[in-house]
Amino acid sequence: MVQHVSFAEAACPIARGLEHVGEWWSVLVLRDVSAGMTRFADLQEHLGISPGSLSRRLKSLVESGLLEQRAYTTAPVRHEYVLTERGHDFLPVLGALAAWGQRHFGPERPAARLVDRATGRTVHPVVVDGKTGKPITSTDHGLEVR
Repeated sequence: MVQHVSFAEAACPIARGLEHVGEWWSVLVLRDVSAGMTRFADLQEHLGISPGSLSRRLKSLVESGLLEQRAYTTAPVRHEYVLTERGHDFLPVLGALAAWGQRHFGPERPAARLVDRATGRTVHPVVVDGKTGKPITSTDHGLEVR
């Protein structure tokens, strides 16, 4: 059996981030909750994920502070899942991942896209240097790993 290694205390911010969203189901759950699917049954149906796997992913995302669980009925108790501030801050990462996936792996008509809420227009995300406004490219920039 493979033992899980925790990156929660790692010096690298990428490793620490992956500790919370590195499982691919987690990223897809965050995508769907960002798109307005907040109830267990809706998430399960859209993702095609088993109930047990979805329960584990939701629990993990709640524990990581990316989602909040809220009751929407009391008899029986049923919950919905909404993004926290930390979860909302992940939206640009989802947008960048969607743009990268679309560019390199298609298809022509994407199932997920980043849109301007006011206009419905597709947004093409660009990661920029916060000081200069210059787009981050592998030609001009690189990750320094220590």
